[in-house]
Amino acid sequence: MNANTRTLLILIVVGFGMLGLGMSSAKIYDTFCKITGYGGTTQQAEENLSEVIDRKVTVKFDSNVADNMPWVFKPQQKEMEVQLGQSGLAYYTVKNESDHPIIGVANFNVTPIKAGPFFVKTDCFCFTEQRVEPGEELPLPVLFFVDAQMDEDKRMDEVKEITLSYTFFESDNQAQQATETSGSNAEKTLN
Repeated sequence: MNANTRTLLILIVVGFGMLGLGMSSAKIYDTFCKITGYGGTTQQAEENLSEVIDRKVTVKFDSNVADNMPWVFKPQQKEMEVQLGQSGLAYYTVKNESDHPIIGVANFNVTPIKAGPFFVKTDCFCFTEQRVEPGEELPLPVLFFVDAQMDEDKRMDEVKEITLSYTFFESDNQAQQATETSGSNAEKTLN
């Protein structure tokens, strides 16, 4: 094998490697953020095993919907004060103002970004897609705690407030599920 052929093969392998990395980078980045809390990504846990300590933080709640999504989405409380390690239960409300069912998925983050690794959700509407019928209004709970280990991190000494923010988007599965639903309805009509 001559030098030109070897160089060509190396460039082809590198090119395919870069293409593969580019195609999977969003999933890799999402996994990285979930593990490290980078970018304000919160943590998830099955239950709260954190010790409750005296230090308190105020958790503020924010809500948004993607452009052209006919939902009204609001927190039921603007803020709540919790002790580190103490479980908190907050509710958001969503209403579908369209004339057809919509499946939504919520993305979330916290600010300040450095608080992400300490903000832990044990149950959240954001873990699954939400199907909301026309005119339907639903309460959406989120059960969370701020890990007491935050008190041991000197970078977190000035953090007195944490904002939990959600943005709802239409699910990528929207078109597929709409087709399945209309097919199911056609079958019911025939029977």
